[in-house]
Amino acid sequence: MHSEIDPVWAWSPLVPDDETAWNPKTAAHLFRRAGFGATQAQLEAAASRSITEVVDELLNMPEDAAFRGQMSTLAGAALAGNSTDLLSAWWVYRLLSTPAQALEKITVFWHGHFATGADKVTDPALMLTQNQLLRTHAFGDFQQLVLEIARDPAMLIYLDSATNRKAHPNENFARELMELFCLGEGQYTETDIREMARCFTGWEVRRGEFRFNRYQHDSGMKTFLADSGPFGGDDAVRIVLRQPSTAEFIVAKLLRFFVMDELPQQPGLIDPLAQQFRDEGYQIRPLLQRILTSRLFFSRYSMGRKLKSPVELVAGLLRCLQGSTNTQELAEALRQLGQGLFYPPSVKGWDGGRTWINSSTLLGRSNLIRRLITHPNTRFSGKSLRDQLADQGLTRPADIINACELLLFAVPIPQAAKERIESLMRAGTPQAVSEGLHALCTLPEFHLC
Repeated sequence: MHSEIDPVWAWSPLVPDDETAWNPKTAAHLFRRAGFGATQAQLEAAASRSITEVVDELLNMPEDAAFRGQMSTLAGAALAGNSTDLLSAWWVYRLLSTPAQALEKITVFWHGHFATGADKVTDPALMLTQNQLLRTHAFGDFQQLVLEIARDPAMLIYLDSATNRKAHPNENFARELMELFCLGEGQYTETDIREMARCFTGWEVRRGEFRFNRYQHDSGMKTFLADSGPFGGDDAVRIVLRQPSTAEFIVAKLLRFFVMDELPQQPGLIDPLAQQFRDEGYQIRPLLQRILTSRLFFSRYSMGRKLKSPVELVAGLLRCLQGSTNTQELAEALRQLGQGLFYPPSVKGWDGGRTWINSSTLLGRSNLIRRLITHPNTRFSGKSLRDQLADQGLTRPADIINACELLLFAVPIPQAAKERIESLMRAGTPQAVSEGLHALCTLPEFHLC
């Protein structure tokens, strides 16, 4: 199926037509992928504007001063408790309430890309500093982001670069810089790793900040990736970023996150995007602008072709239904499902895709959704789910199901399932609507994005 994709067609802007309309359904796809989802009113408003306008707004939406102040206060409380678990709850709250959800979505992406875990970095303040660094550069210059992350204290500690000494160079950061952060497997040699590791000797963390110790730095000649010189750490980063495979590697990873889990191994498909990325100095925002307005993004190759991560699962449900809940409990539940924020499983981050789903996680997802829907601390626009839907004129089971299909489902709900759940909702009990919503969220189709 994928072999027929024409790169010129794929990355040209979508012009809505009879085959691919721009309407609340396609707008819902955009909001699920660029962010976490949208309400019915937001989707209708988006459908009345052009795709370019909506994507521009998503990628440039600012956080207002009041929101930033609230986040700063809550982060301060987490640090006062010296607890990364509280910091994880802080981020969950941010995901559910931010006006700039595309910014938060790509910050989650970079957290998985430059994965750093609080299990090893035990100082919450360092984890928060890195989180803010990722958010600051999330849509900006990838080169600057890599230069900054190389000096980030949490990263230095996580990859043992803070103890990189001239007499015994530590190779961890040099290896991951090439393999996981910029180039991918097979683009370097073991000699490249050894030589590059010498560039980062003398990089330390003192009192929570980066420090260069010139006495522990190897200032001799190094040769790697076809370059030779008395390079330091910043030089090494720039040499890696000059490699042709950097653009292809980052573009492919962004496409797997935003477009489809299984990117076709088709020669030339990503070349136009990689060339744009290079030509524009590795600027992230214009690259995403092209991806999110493209024909491929709104085509059958993309829609419903991703599995929701645990974060997407719960943030999407709550944002679409204007829900709020106990974020400390939710942060812990996400960790149990395998996507604890600030707790990636390894330096590789989360594999994503099919790895999110197995018999254990399916049961865990179902149980979490039930707890969310029925928890006394979960409110929908400050009300019960039943009352919130009624305020929108949604009282008939069929209407509720159709509304949920638009908001929460990337693919159609099978008719037999609709009829079964509609019958369940007709029970008329106070719990009937919640039971029906939970039944919808146990359908296989619900897990597709």
